[in-house]
Amino acid sequence: MILKNTSVSVSRFVFGTASLFNVGRAQERLNLLSAVVDAGFSHFDTAPYYGFGFAERDLAPVLKANPHVTVTTKVGIYSPGGEAQSHPGVFLRKAAGRLVKSISRPEIDFSIARAKSTLEGSLRRLGRDCIDIYTLHEPEASLVQFDEWRNWMEACVVEGKVRTFGAALTADRLEGILGKGLDVGPFVQVADSLDKKEADILPLNGRPFQITYGYVSAALHAGTATSVPQVLRQALQRNSEGAVIVSSTKISRLGQYAALLTEVERDR
Repeated sequence: MILKNTSVSVSRFVFGTASLFNVGRAQERLNLLSAVVDAGFSHFDTAPYYGFGFAERDLAPVLKANPHVTVTTKVGIYSPGGEAQSHPGVFLRKAAGRLVKSISRPEIDFSIARAKSTLEGSLRRLGRDCIDIYTLHEPEASLVQFDEWRNWMEACVVEGKVRTFGAALTADRLEGILGKGLDVGPFVQVADSLDKKEADILPLNGRPFQITYGYVSAALHAGTATSVPQVLRQALQRNSEGAVIVSSTKISRLGQYAALLTEVERDR
């Protein structure tokens, strides 16, 4: 499936890597990511902040072995201590951060100067010459020079380092940006839920649904009795022309996503 407003092909389910570090050792993480591709996923969502750099690094061998797989990564939120920390260093920092929040608190920097070095770092960690979708990570209108950002990203597209760009954020932040007449780019990845339908801000502003996320966590937070498969089924129906981010730390659950997709496509 080609995402609207882009040339990027993605699977209907996108695999999110925010919790990948929690899977365990490097081989266990690699086994999971390889199984994700085997289960039919063809797009990964990641960021330098996920696993303090490990999520991008873990994806490199999987992306190399599967050139057809596409990837989103982000810029603007960074790992405390940088993205080149050792596994024990990250583990200790995360553990200590439970007691002293500042130890694991992310660094926020939406300057182009920082973004330029971050882009090169992400390309290196991912082992790719080009990032399919490159987004501002939870930007706020007051923190980003959007004209400068767009000019730089358009130059990155011309250089072949990025295919398309935009923002990954919550609907309230998107509303604050669009309300000021600011342009985030051709791509928007937005948090959504079945009850509040936050992503309706997209069509209200003449934008298509592209990639949405947050359905299961929102349902759990709301205390709904709807099962996870049913939540995801409704999420796919709601975002019928785009993709939905899901995640798991267990290989055994991946088959459930494939089966659910088959059922949804059969019922269309």
